[in-house]
Amino acid sequence: MCRKLRLKGKLPKVNKGQLSHQEIKAGLINRSSLFYFFMKTFIIIFVLGIVVSLQHFLINPMQNEKQILQEEQDSVFTATLCFVGDLMCHSTQYNYAKVDADSFDFTGVFNEVKKYLSTADLAVGNLETVIAGKDIGYSGYPYFNTPDDFIYALKEAGFDLLITANNHALDQGWKGVKRTIDVLNQHNINSTGTFTSQRDMDSIRIFQIDSIKIAILAYTENINGLAIPNGKDFIINLIDENKIREDIIKARNENADVVLVHLHYGPEYNREPSEYQKEIVQKIIDLGADIIIGGHPHAIQPFNFYKTNSANLDTGFVAYSLGNFISNQRWRYSDAGIILNIQISKNKYTDSVYLSDVNYLPTWVFKGNTGKRREYIIFPSTLVDDSTNKYLTAKDSTLMYEAFNDTKEIVGKYNSNVKLFHKND
Repeated sequence: MCRKLRLKGKLPKVNKGQLSHQEIKAGLINRSSLFYFFMKTFIIIFVLGIVVSLQHFLINPMQNEKQILQEEQDSVFTATLCFVGDLMCHSTQYNYAKVDADSFDFTGVFNEVKKYLSTADLAVGNLETVIAGKDIGYSGYPYFNTPDDFIYALKEAGFDLLITANNHALDQGWKGVKRTIDVLNQHNINSTGTFTSQRDMDSIRIFQIDSIKIAILAYTENINGLAIPNGKDFIINLIDENKIREDIIKARNENADVVLVHLHYGPEYNREPSEYQKEIVQKIIDLGADIIIGGHPHAIQPFNFYKTNSANLDTGFVAYSLGNFISNQRWRYSDAGIILNIQISKNKYTDSVYLSDVNYLPTWVFKGNTGKRREYIIFPSTLVDDSTNKYLTAKDSTLMYEAFNDTKEIVGKYNSNVKLFHKND
């Protein structure tokens, strides 16, 4: 007799002698045949599925490549950072902005560049003045004190973070530093470089954009010979190799993907970095910085890429100086500015981080009568051929062209791979 097959359910009970041996055997064989029939059908359907899938892949390779490319693009996050140079406020500037006894309107200064600042994930500038309040009187150079309305205009323009470590930070002492930070907080603008306590100083500013964490550190070479107030050693970050090393280590320990160091340093009005600037930049590269942004010379200096050391970016970037963005310094090279755009990308599957784009937009500061009133206006190079600005004189246009051409020449002196921003970017 054959072995019994395990089948789901039970065979009906039969009386001995009711079915012959051959009939019982036939029933078992029929069930066996049915089982094999279903198995063959399943195998045929499975094989046909594989064939159809292969045909789809071979017949539609472009569609599959597009799908793979889309998956790769979806796996990448990108953060766009925007940097400008010194945000100054000389007495002529706030006199032009005055609309009432203690009311100032600086918003028009940034009208033409607002769209470039506000669209960035993080817009950063160097606040080279103090907001110490009207009670001590407003003033320009050499000891700045600027109306609160200047900060309102910066917020309206799109700034998210202001660097406060510079040589004018202590122009109005401890009260000036503290009130400046208070006013920035009131306008929801972040700051770094000056601090209100040791705990504040020890707190690393890390900005998370999607899954990209960017630490921004700021230091200044000097404070114009002014003394640090007693008991306030935490008030400002001075350029100190040990301090910078400690801060970079802290940032890495807090899982920063990118560490950016802002330096206020070097001789004024030089269009190339001094030996000191090059030396301190190289030291900071060796300490593991991914990106270095400079200011203070009141003139634009060259940009460059570099091979990093113990950093997350394989290729780092340095802008030795971004020059002025707004000021009353009306001479050649100091009336020119720049909007630097840096895109940082991160693959969420591999955690690799890289510079996906670096470009810049030259700017120039207009000062004069617009028909409405006397104004300062920052013009981007995208408007150099705009004929709608009827108040621009022939001399203004000449100076604007000169500034834009100077900027392009200076920026690309060390590396020609930094791209000029275009309207369709």
